[in-house]
Amino acid sequence: MFRQMKEDINAIFDRDPAAKNTIEIILCYPGFHALFFHRLANKFYKRKMVTLARFISQFSRWVTGIEIHPGATIGKGVFIDHGTGVVIGETAEVGDFVTIYQGVTLGGTGKEKGKRHPTVQENCIIGAGAKVLGPFTVGENSKIGAGSVVLEEVPPNSTVVGIPGKIVANNGVKVNQQLDHNNLPDPILVMLTCLQRQVQDLKKEVDVLKGGKDENESL
Repeated sequence: MFRQMKEDINAIFDRDPAAKNTIEIILCYPGFHALFFHRLANKFYKRKMVTLARFISQFSRWVTGIEIHPGATIGKGVFIDHGTGVVIGETAEVGDFVTIYQGVTLGGTGKEKGKRHPTVQENCIIGAGAKVLGPFTVGENSKIGAGSVVLEEVPPNSTVVGIPGKIVANNGVKVNQQLDHNNLPDPILVMLTCLQRQVQDLKKEVDVLKGGKDENESL
């Protein structure tokens, strides 16, 4: 457990330029406190001491504003930055060296049983306010944009943004164009074009009918 605490402290130093020293992290970082209490609660949870585990997790929530169910699996070197409003469900799995910002939810949709929450693989970044909901996997090295709502599988090395979340890049290659407000389709122009085609078709039919009538009259 102390080895995990050391890895958590090192992760904060690596990813937060505001961190000045170890004492400051131990005393002033709610994300660090939440992980400490979770690792303790998780040990009791695995020993079937569920009530004690839940009490520790609820105490941690009261102190830090971060709610992690004691059944969740949290890897090493995880960094919860600021952290207020973070919720991590019972069957969620968070891999090593994941970064989670404030307001993130790793939750369920309310429709599943058993595995109900997402698996976030190593080195992922979950932006502030993002909601990742359901029993799917967010692949390693992926990034979830702030405020996104992710409801389906994310391949490794992807960037996801929007509501619902869409993959906009994979392995550094752009896969979906951003909305270009200067090149939006004009519905009136589309309708007029269709009407013009219909008029042209009707004109051709009329010409054919007139041609046939003229031939009959000449006979």
